[in-house]
Amino acid sequence: MIAPPSAPRENHEIRQLGRVRTDAYAWMKFIPSSGTRTLEGLPPRLREHLEAEMRYARDVLDPLEPAARWFRERLAAGAPEVREPAPEVSGGWRYHAGLPQGGSHRIFSRTGADGRTQRLLDGAVRAEGHAYYRATDHQPSPDGRYFAWAEDVVGDDRHRICLLDIDSGALRILVPSDAFGYGGFTFSSSSRYLFWIWRDAHSRPTRLYRSPVEDGEAALVHEERDPAIFMRVARTAAGRFVTLTLAGPDTGEVRLIAADAETDPPRPVRPRRPGVRYEVDEWNDALLMLTDADGAIDRKLLRLDPVTLEVRDELVPHRAGVPIIAIKPFAEALVRLERDQGLHRLVLTHPDGRETTIGFDEPAYCLELADLQPYGAGRVRVTHQAPASPPRRVDVDLASGRPHAVERTGPRGFDPAAYRVERLEARAPDGEAVPVTVLSRRDAQGPQPLLLTGYGAYGIAREPDFSWPAIVLADVGFRYAIAHVRGGSEKGARWYRDGCRERKGHSMTDFIACARHLVATGHAAPGRIVAHGVSAGGLLVCGAMNRAPDLWAGVIAQVPFVDMLNTMSDADHPLVPLLRPDWGDPLADPDAYDWIAGISPYENVGRAAYPPLLCTAGLKDDRVPYWEPAKLVANIRHRGTGRNPAVLVLDPDSGHQGSDDRDRAFAQAALFWAFACRCAGVPVPPDGPGRS
Repeated sequence: MIAPPSAPRENHEIRQLGRVRTDAYAWMKFIPSSGTRTLEGLPPRLREHLEAEMRYARDVLDPLEPAARWFRERLAAGAPEVREPAPEVSGGWRYHAGLPQGGSHRIFSRTGADGRTQRLLDGAVRAEGHAYYRATDHQPSPDGRYFAWAEDVVGDDRHRICLLDIDSGALRILVPSDAFGYGGFTFSSSSRYLFWIWRDAHSRPTRLYRSPVEDGEAALVHEERDPAIFMRVARTAAGRFVTLTLAGPDTGEVRLIAADAETDPPRPVRPRRPGVRYEVDEWNDALLMLTDADGAIDRKLLRLDPVTLEVRDELVPHRAGVPIIAIKPFAEALVRLERDQGLHRLVLTHPDGRETTIGFDEPAYCLELADLQPYGAGRVRVTHQAPASPPRRVDVDLASGRPHAVERTGPRGFDPAAYRVERLEARAPDGEAVPVTVLSRRDAQGPQPLLLTGYGAYGIAREPDFSWPAIVLADVGFRYAIAHVRGGSEKGARWYRDGCRERKGHSMTDFIACARHLVATGHAAPGRIVAHGVSAGGLLVCGAMNRAPDLWAGVIAQVPFVDMLNTMSDADHPLVPLLRPDWGDPLADPDAYDWIAGISPYENVGRAAYPPLLCTAGLKDDRVPYWEPAKLVANIRHRGTGRNPAVLVLDPDSGHQGSDDRDRAFAQAALFWAFACRCAGVPVPPDGPGRS
């Protein structure tokens, strides 16, 4: 058996709110005085330890390479063609993106009314020479002359903003560094300016700037002093305003910049108030406010006068358990995406007040409203997908509500009829019914090995979407299941709140209940369940592992948030002020300290035989730094009583997200599935009928 690295333990004592704890691996934390982390820049002892972890991971995982290679080849051979056809026409052009045959990066183009196509961006070309590359927020200017995107070539989520002059072909870096790339920039309605958000030294988005698209200096528009507030900037549907949304988990504020006064200071719609969040758009000569004010926890929709900002009327009242997820206004109808009985549906509201509801008769599916849809369009483009149904684009006529399938793309040779999707309910210890989505081959008989995944945090629902890697895993004899645990929003805001703060333990007991229910119903084979979670989903699965270590055949935790007590006690962490309403503040609240200490995976490693554990980390990750999984792995080796490996797979070139590269994504999935198969005793390549 290969010996793992032995991490030194130090008596690092922490006194906090009258409580004392010892963090024996606190020395693993390293924040450089400037720049991003690199292996070469680490303190010698830390570098030696992490390099030893990387060697150990290779030694443990190398025997899985034949199985991982089989999965990589299978994923690549059937990889679905990725095409994102453009909805309607924007300024006379249809913008679209796609992944070329055999490629791993998207190409962005546009096609004119005359059929002429112009290539705007080739992601593969932009990625050349970079160990890491990820681009986001691609968008044209309203006048169609420019195309902009944000790209990260380091891995630390600090972007530069690129601007292509389509007419001349000139490409320049409008913002060279430290931009926020997720909802972090937009063109003004005149196309003369780009509004963009800057990240401070703590990686928090704190300033809004306005840069002339042509030559000129950037002007500061707004600076946010509250570290618990994040920022987002966008144009409203008809382009009459730019909105600056300032929001935390339990408060919010929107400021407007009018299209006819683009250099004026932004005007607040409502002052921020604790416990009240809202968003603003426009429709039919009115402003729309989507808000949770006055106890409307699943949100209601108000109409405001665009001049006085006073409430005209309530367009959609609050309905408990039917959350409004998003709205997209068009001149012909207002489209809203909402969730009823845990599943998505569309509702069209016409100017005369009529409503048309569009749903889908399936046990589990999800919908997404496409970007770049012009306000004057006659149809709304929606993407529909389900665990056994690849994404298909559907255009819904805004006048009649009739859907029209535009295009379906999927893996080569894929037959949806060969798979079964089920929606089950597990009973939590406190009696709550927890939804579970299960994917399996239709010819699957009896209990099978199971991969169970979940998230359960920040009110983010784990949607039942299509996953080609999940299909390939099902083909080797697994069932693939999603546990829709509390902390997400699958059953509305109450479901989210019941998995926060002192109730966060519900997420973990829900996850365990789902696993046991799948065994009890004959879906899962006892002793052959592998848990999987990403980021806060890593907190979920590692917390469940601590509570029931003998339930899992293995655990896969991607960039897992597992050093919860220490991280939430770090006021300089970029996300801590923002996330205190979700988790609590152990620096100021003794009760919060105690409940976090009671669930933090690193703090709660016990004297138990742990299952095989595979953790990943990005050295440049500022959201969930590498030391969180590194400390967990070390503590399990120290306290655990079994002989199963705990492995840290460290990527020195990435951050919280992987590079924007499908080949790399497939390689990671292949490693995970090879690990899961080894844990559950599943042969690869498969030896059963229909499993080739």
